[in-house]
Amino acid sequence: MKHNIALIIGLLAISTTSKAQGGQPYIHDPSTLAECDGKYYTFGTGGGGLISDDGWSWHSGAERPGGGAAPDVLKIGDRYLIIYGATGGGLGGGHNGRILTMWNKTLDPKSPDFKYTEAVEVCASDGMEDQDAIDPGLLLDPTTGRLWASYGTYFGTIRLIELDPKTGHRVAGNKEKDIAIDCEATDLIYRDGWYYLLGTHGTCCDGVNSTYNIVVGRSKKVTGPYLDNVGRDMFHGGGKMVIAAGDRVCGPGHFGRTVIDEGVEIMSCHYEADFDQGGRSVLGIRPLLWKNGWPYAGNRFKEGTYEIESQRRGYALELAVDFVRMQQERAAWFRPEEQEKPVVPVENQKLEEVIGTWPQGEIPARISDYMFRPHQRWTITAVPEAGGYLSNPYFKITIAGTNRALAATSAKEVTTVPEYTGADEQLWRIEQLTDGTFRIMPKTIPGCEGINTKYCLYSIADSTPTLAEYDFNSDNSKWAFRNH
Repeated sequence: MKHNIALIIGLLAISTTSKAQGGQPYIHDPSTLAECDGKYYTFGTGGGGLISDDGWSWHSGAERPGGGAAPDVLKIGDRYLIIYGATGGGLGGGHNGRILTMWNKTLDPKSPDFKYTEAVEVCASDGMEDQDAIDPGLLLDPTTGRLWASYGTYFGTIRLIELDPKTGHRVAGNKEKDIAIDCEATDLIYRDGWYYLLGTHGTCCDGVNSTYNIVVGRSKKVTGPYLDNVGRDMFHGGGKMVIAAGDRVCGPGHFGRTVIDEGVEIMSCHYEADFDQGGRSVLGIRPLLWKNGWPYAGNRFKEGTYEIESQRRGYALELAVDFVRMQQERAAWFRPEEQEKPVVPVENQKLEEVIGTWPQGEIPARISDYMFRPHQRWTITAVPEAGGYLSNPYFKITIAGTNRALAATSAKEVTTVPEYTGADEQLWRIEQLTDGTFRIMPKTIPGCEGINTKYCLYSIADSTPTLAEYDFNSDNSKWAFRNH
C-alpha cells in the first residue's frame, strides 16, 4: 500500500454492499481475520475496521488507535497483538516508515477489558535506504513458538525480523533479513513442513486500473530462500500466482489465512475494485485450496442447478422415488439402412412427466446413478437474509422446478419436505474444502442446540445419505456439484 493516504482515508468513509460479502464490507489493506468471543474482526488502513457476527455480513465498528496503514492482528495466548505501519509507503512524500506493535485483551470495543497498550516501535526505515518499513504481517511459528514479522514494499526489499511473543518487542540483537523484492503487503504462513511467503504484486490504489495480485514462494526455513513452483527465488522477483482479477473484481491484495476446520480454510484480502460496486475497494473472502503443496484461491459457491455427487462412489443425491423409464424408439444399429436416418436428439425427461408419480408428503433422499432425471436435479439458491458464515450466505436446496426442499431431521437424517418454509433445518452451509471438494452442513438440526458446525451430509453407504460427523479424511463427507 504505497499511494496517497488522503485518497485511501477518503474512500474509507464510503460504505457499500458487496456481492462478495454482506453488510458494509468496505475496507483497504485488511488484516488477517481474527475471532474474538464469537465475532470476527479485521482492521484496515486509516484506523478502524470491520466486525461480523457470522462471517458473512460485515459492519464498521472495530477500533484501532494509531492510524497509519496496513495492520495485522494475531491472537497469542489470551491476548491480541496488533502490528501496523505508522508512516512510509510514499505516504506524506517519503519512505521513512515506522512499524509498531500493541496489545489488547479483547477486540470488542464494548468490553470492559478493551484497552490497547502503548505502541512500541519494532523497526523503521530512514527514507534513504533501499527499504520501506510498512505493510507488516505476523507469523507465530507452530513448530518453535517464535514470532516473526515480514514487511516492506516495492521501494526496496521485503524484510524479516523476529519479535518476542511475550512482549511484542523486537528480539534483542535481532538483525533484519532481506527475503524478497518486487512485492509488498506480505504475509507468512506455515503448513506441512513448509513456510510460505505471500506477497502482493502489481499496482494499487487506482480503482479498476489496479493490477494487484497475490503470489507465493515457499521454503523449508522461515528465513528463506523462498522459491516458487519453477524454482525462482522471490528475492529475484519470483512468485507463483495465488489469486488475480476475476468474477468482476480486480486487484486482490493483503493475503490472510484462516483455518476453520481440518481441510476447511479461507483466505481474506481486499479487492482494489469491485466492478459491480462502483469500482470501490471491498473485503474479499475466498476458499483457500491446496494442490501439490501450493495454495490457490477457490471460488465462492454460486447459485445454480446441479447434480450433487457423492465422492464415495460418484453416485448422485436424489429423491427416493420410483425410476420412470423414458420412451425411446430404438434404432436397429446393425442394419446399414438404419444408419442413414437423420439423428433426432433425445430430450431430457421433464418434471411434469413424472411429478405426479411422487408422494405428496415428505420424501426421503437416497444416492444412485445419475441419469439427468428431474428427481436428481437440485436448484441451490442463496438466502442472505438468513445470515451466513465465512465466505457465503446460507442456501436452500430444492428439486429444480419445485419448492420441495432438502431438510435435516431430529434423527440426524435427511429428507425432503413438500414446501420450503425458511426453517433453519432447511438451510445449508456449503464450503469448498482444501482439495476442491465440498462439505454440506445443515444450519441447525432439530433437537440440537445452536448452530450446527459438527454434522454434515454424509454418504454412509453407496445408496444411503445421512448426517454424521464431518471427517476430512473420508470421502463419505465430500461432495461435488456438476452442472450437466
